[in-house]
Amino acid sequence: NGAVPGEQGKQEKSVKRGNWGNQIEFVLTSVGYAVGLGNVWRFPYLCYRNGGGAFMFPYFIMLVFCGIPLFFMELSFGQFASQGCLGVWRVSPMFKGVGYGMMVVSTYIGIYYNVVICIAFYYFFVSMTRVLPWTYCSNPWNTPDCVGVLDGNLSSRVALNISQLLNTTQKRTSPSEEYWRRYVLNLSDDIGNLGEVRLPLLGCLGVSWVVVFLCLIKGVKSSGKVVYFTATFPYVVLTILFVRGITLEGAVTGIMYYLTPQWDKILNAKVWGDAASQIFYSLGCAWGGLITMASYNKFNNNCYRDSIIISITNCATSVYAGFVIFSILGFM
Repeated sequence: NGAVPGEQGKQEKSVKRGNWGNQIEFVLTSVGYAVGLGNVWRFPYLCYRNGGGAFMFPYFIMLVFCGIPLFFMELSFGQFASQGCLGVWRVSPMFKGVGYGMMVVSTYIGIYYNVVICIAFYYFFVSMTRVLPWTYCSNPWNTPDCVGVLDGNLSSRVALNISQLLNTTQKRTSPSEEYWRRYVLNLSDDIGNLGEVRLPLLGCLGVSWVVVFLCLIKGVKSSGKVVYFTATFPYVVLTILFVRGITLEGAVTGIMYYLTPQWDKILNAKVWGDAASQIFYSLGCAWGGLITMASYNKFNNNCYRDSIIISITNCATSVYAGFVIFSILGFM
């Protein structure tokens, strides 16, 4: 029953700390913890940089030999001890610093990831207009170098002189980039000039922290219910984007680049390093979150099954997101 000498028998349920309402809540929470921007943007970017389909070979090798074993170890470690990433190291006090390191990393991630959520909230709110503000170059924050696809103003500004045409092409920026840098962030000239506080972003950041607070107000009891939406809705959005992407002209070209392996890249050590870092980044191993979430499981839960399901779901999401991104890249 998991008992050790000098310790009372392990209980099926943790009376003091509480448990997940059911096993689906734990699986959905872990999937939501693992699946994120790393799957949607970082994985397709690494495929693009490291030989298309050839990158998937070292990626799945690292998943089998590094990702799943470490994922399973952390789940079983937290589930056995029923402690978070700090208390669990009473098993070997010499490594308690590892727990503090996990806590510091998770704190930094919580702070910067909420900024990402804040930006998502901001774009969600400002997109509720008939004309998106980053569509044209006719806004007060745009520069003469701004060239929009829908503006058609490049030919009107540029003479037929070839040197002028090349110089303008090298300097030109898109309206979406200028909207982001010059209006949303309002970047200052240098690090010595702090600039102003962007009140719209500050308000969205406050909203994101309130949402996090409401999700965690009752611990696993409240967060376990929230994940029914937060862990499944991204798949709805990805599917909508996928259907839209494959109907665009040139989508097949992008998907073929994604699937066609460039085997000469396999011999590059950097490709294998990128595959390993992507596995650790995506699964969230060694950050303390897996140990903490698994600590709310029942003692006899089948965490081996859960680790296989969550790891494969995470990597399958990355591959699926690759089809979405590369279909749009093919169109572009």
